[in-house]
Amino acid sequence: MIIFFGLEFINSGCVSSPGPDQNGGPGRPRFVAVTSLEDVQAVRCAEFHPNGRLYAVGSNSKTLRICSYPKLMDLSIIEWVNCPNCSREDHVTHQPTVLFKRTMHHKGSIYCLAWTPMGDLLATGSNDKTVKLMKFNADTSNLEGQEVELMMHDGTVRDLCFLEDTSNKSSLLISGGAGDCKIYVTDCATGTPFQALSGHSGPVLTLYNWGGAMFVSGSNDKTVRFWDLRTRGCVNVLTPTTSSGSRGSSVASVCVDPSGRLLVTGHEDSSCALYDIRGGRSVQCFRPHSSDVRSIRFSPSAYYLLTGGYDNKLVLTDLQGDLTLPLPSVVVAQHQDKVISGRWHPTEFSFLSSSADKTATLWALPPI
Repeated sequence: MIIFFGLEFINSGCVSSPGPDQNGGPGRPRFVAVTSLEDVQAVRCAEFHPNGRLYAVGSNSKTLRICSYPKLMDLSIIEWVNCPNCSREDHVTHQPTVLFKRTMHHKGSIYCLAWTPMGDLLATGSNDKTVKLMKFNADTSNLEGQEVELMMHDGTVRDLCFLEDTSNKSSLLISGGAGDCKIYVTDCATGTPFQALSGHSGPVLTLYNWGGAMFVSGSNDKTVRFWDLRTRGCVNVLTPTTSSGSRGSSVASVCVDPSGRLLVTGHEDSSCALYDIRGGRSVQCFRPHSSDVRSIRFSPSAYYLLTGGYDNKLVLTDLQGDLTLPLPSVVVAQHQDKVISGRWHPTEFSFLSSSADKTATLWALPPI
């Protein structure tokens, strides 16, 4: 347990004390760059495998990589902690161990990727208008068998997520993007798209599933749509009120807390909006960034929100208090160029970020 902003900061993976800040007040979490994967072009997406031992990275260079998640205790992050005369910038950032690499994985940039909850399937989407669905063996860290190429989209595939079809005990792949702005549902067992969901009038920029048959989508048309595959359609439409007023702003990122109660949306006007799903009401709008908010994710405990923006920053926001009051936020990491995505490790208090600065970086709190 560590303290910042006078609040408890729960860390399930490692325990650290952030120490006082330069003004003598409460400290802030001192995340450091543990590993950094360098590419020749912007890195658009990075996602942890559900077992937490691996992560996949896709970039504009059309390259797909699968890297191992390091044992933090083995790295020189510890040397930095044990060096009383070292500054935060003195620690060594390592190159990650790449377990699998495929160049020209797509004919275009890899915009998005996703794992099934079991981690046995990996899907990637691209501006070549295709989705690739692959079987994955976590023991060998390798793709297996023949990949399935899905060609139903007629524009860039911007996001993907998986749902579990409990009635058929199979996985369903949800994909959305530009072109016809439809969201497609694919049966992973057969590799067959069987449903096209219409409703958005602009490119679908973001998708999120929090378990069950429900998922949510955000679009350039400034709306958020809730979908329930049991009813085969949209069950609710929102136009979040943002800092630019009632006209709203393009929804670049969405997520829902594990309980299914709170929706958070990130917008191109640099704002985030909180929405009480069960109460059907807006909670508040806040601005953790000074530019587009491209990524939003709850921490594993759902106590904190990690946002990434085109202002090059990753920001941590505390959600443990009264959500109608101003929310404490702090910049916890920064890239040299736009942050495109940020993803929490499934169990440890560390996160991955991908950026237009051509890197995918793993950040963690150093143990003491």
